[in-house]
Amino acid sequence: MDIREQIKLLPHSPGVYRYYDSEGNVIYVGKAKDLFKRVHQYFVPPERLNAKTRILVSKIASVQYSVVDSEADALLLENNLIKQYKPRYNILLKDSKTYPWICITAEPYPRVFMTRRTPRDGSRYFGPYSSVMHARHLMEYFSRNYALRSCRHKITSDVILRGKIRPCLDFHIGKCKGCCIGAISVEEYTAQTEEIAHLLKDGVAGIIHRYREAMAEASERLDFETAQYCKERIDSLRQHYSHSVISSAKDADADVFSLVFEGTEAFGNFLRLRGGSVIRSLNLGFRLNIEEERPSVLSAFIAEIESKFGELSRRIIVPFLPDVTLPDVEFIVPAKGDMLNLLTLSDKNAKEFRSSFQRSREHTDPEAYKTEILEELKHSLGMSVLPRHIECFDNSNIQGTNPVASCVVFRDGSPSKKDYRKFKIKTVVGANDYASMKEVVNRRYSRMLAEAPEDLPQLIVIDGGKGQLEFAWQALAELGLTEKLTVVGLAKRLEEVIRVGDPYPLFLDRNSQALKLLQRVRDEAHRFGITFHRSLRSKQQLSSALRQIKGVGEQTENRLLMRFGSVPRIAAAPVEEIAQLVGPALAAKIHAALGGTSPADLTP
Repeated sequence: MDIREQIKLLPHSPGVYRYYDSEGNVIYVGKAKDLFKRVHQYFVPPERLNAKTRILVSKIASVQYSVVDSEADALLLENNLIKQYKPRYNILLKDSKTYPWICITAEPYPRVFMTRRTPRDGSRYFGPYSSVMHARHLMEYFSRNYALRSCRHKITSDVILRGKIRPCLDFHIGKCKGCCIGAISVEEYTAQTEEIAHLLKDGVAGIIHRYREAMAEASERLDFETAQYCKERIDSLRQHYSHSVISSAKDADADVFSLVFEGTEAFGNFLRLRGGSVIRSLNLGFRLNIEEERPSVLSAFIAEIESKFGELSRRIIVPFLPDVTLPDVEFIVPAKGDMLNLLTLSDKNAKEFRSSFQRSREHTDPEAYKTEILEELKHSLGMSVLPRHIECFDNSNIQGTNPVASCVVFRDGSPSKKDYRKFKIKTVVGANDYASMKEVVNRRYSRMLAEAPEDLPQLIVIDGGKGQLEFAWQALAELGLTEKLTVVGLAKRLEEVIRVGDPYPLFLDRNSQALKLLQRVRDEAHRFGITFHRSLRSKQQLSSALRQIKGVGEQTENRLLMRFGSVPRIAAAPVEEIAQLVGPALAAKIHAALGGTSPADLTP
């Protein structure tokens, strides 16, 4: 049956649909409130779809679907099928299996340790923790405050009765109560591990409350040692968990989700609050293989968290609404107050995760990272080739004085300083940035066509607005290069990209690496041009006072500056010392012109 005939038979029910290619492989899995309406949205005129979705539709050979009772069930089923089939065009979750967990074993005397494996052995696992340091801090706290065994012995009542295990050093220094020799009962030891489990699952508020009650009861009995012990435990818990207690959101239970997007990737952070404490934080990354809507990505994130940690909180704080509704769950997009503070905290974690991921990728595979940025820039500007060679021009002058221009060169995303060029404006009089830009571009590429035509850049960036870009384009048109090169302007005020013949500027995502590369190229051209302009201006200021003296030429000026270092030092020098370099007569003139002794005073 033809694919269009298949979709005519789809029901108006919530469910999950699966697209197959001609070889029978699942290439996309999606959820829908209404299967018929959702699937029909793909089969519209191609110009109404984005590029990646058009490619997906071109590969669809057949469609299958599963009907479910509710939208929430569709979300979970979609998540499970994506994990099972790993379709090429779905959002791909970056695997978090290497994150650490904290394990409490299913033994009479349970062990508590950190692990990266979660076999189904009856043990309880808490996590995963996206911060290894946080997991280690928890383990240090448990080791310091609970008498837990660190050995791996299989301790049973028979082993204890037969005395098969000798107590280790931990027992002698008080870090373990001696499980292996029966010095602590199973019930007393298990109470410790249950308290740890409660801390990991529900946070610190409930345990502090129980310790407060126990402290009050002990005080009434005049059992001050027990009361002091409870107080110390309360202080210890508060001190350790102070970094995760949201003081303005006391006793709050909520799940918080945030997402930041970077090109074809998304980076999410999940926070879980229990009793006002952040008891869990997890970062996850997603690769978007087609241009998914942001609410859809958020729904996939929520489904993944639910599959990992079970039931969600009744209140979920989000930056925007997902494209699903869940029973007994309220989605909140906060505008102010404590909930906004929580969302801001989660967003900060997501951004830090994105930055850390990018730094890691840049470090581990810098060439691939640079190529990804260039691919993003190529796509953003609609170029047909990868911009491996980029050149940027900038003008610099102060009210028309010392007009100069700079050209910086980037190859494969990095500065190529040996190829930088600086120009003194020759044909333009006064402060005319437009004509100056045309002159410099013409000079640069006239020479390049004569000497190295094979080394022309793929992309030229002009630091400025429409005027500078138009005159640069005219220079390239006169050289016959407009068909070979891509030229854009980058305006400073709003960081908009200006293209020739396009009345509307192009605004790239401010967080995109493509825009950051353009900004880096533009800023480097500005820095290089300003440095050159300042050096010329300084030389002019140094030389002007000397050059105005009759008889002082370039060689005399250089000789004096080499000897004395600056014009003020020449003025302060004795005339006899100046005369050693230029002769008595000229020395007298220089001394008088710079405010020293008059020439008449040196006449014999």
